[in-house]
Amino acid sequence: MRPAGQNALLEAAREEFSTRGFGSASIRDIAQRAGMSLSAMYHYYSGKQELLHAILDEGLDTYFAACAAALEQVGEEPADRLSAVVAATTRFRAEHLARSNILLTEERSLDPERLARYSARHAEATNLFRHAIDAGVASGVFLTPYPDEARRTVIAMCNAVAQWFRPDGEIGLDELVDRHVALALTVVEYRPQRSWSGRP
Repeated sequence: MRPAGQNALLEAAREEFSTRGFGSASIRDIAQRAGMSLSAMYHYYSGKQELLHAILDEGLDTYFAACAAALEQVGEEPADRLSAVVAATTRFRAEHLARSNILLTEERSLDPERLARYSARHAEATNLFRHAIDAGVASGVFLTPYPDEARRTVIAMCNAVAQWFRPDGEIGLDELVDRHVALALTVVEYRPQRSWSGRP
């Protein structure tokens, strides 16, 4: 559990980075929004770089937890696992707009050392899709001849939710999740292998 002051600081930085962008956000404004002095802020973080890295890490932690919870509800069938990851990613992007937009746009602002650490974790997120799609292709239930392009297409569809989805919009989140799962399975050319032998 983080101290309340640290949580307030992370939330303030998240709002500043989300609305102004990392480059335009100031340490002074972040501290003021969090209701603390600059010296108190420096007790927790050395500056904007460390704050950004903490926010990106926290965002990935939240995302991975959502995916893990979704995957626990399904078995090993590739279609079910891809569906679970697509559903969890779509919900995460819609329910955490500020977190998502920072995750999607501000990694470029990290210094090289922090970027290398973040990129390694980000690759784990990509692998959630890759492993499900590769397993489906290997087992013959996903017929796409272009698994890498399919993966990028599905990820891009899910990530775009952070740019356009609004809770009071024309489409609700549950319906959006169902649409995204259906589209993802279409993109990978899902062909379930069923036997009809012995049936009347």
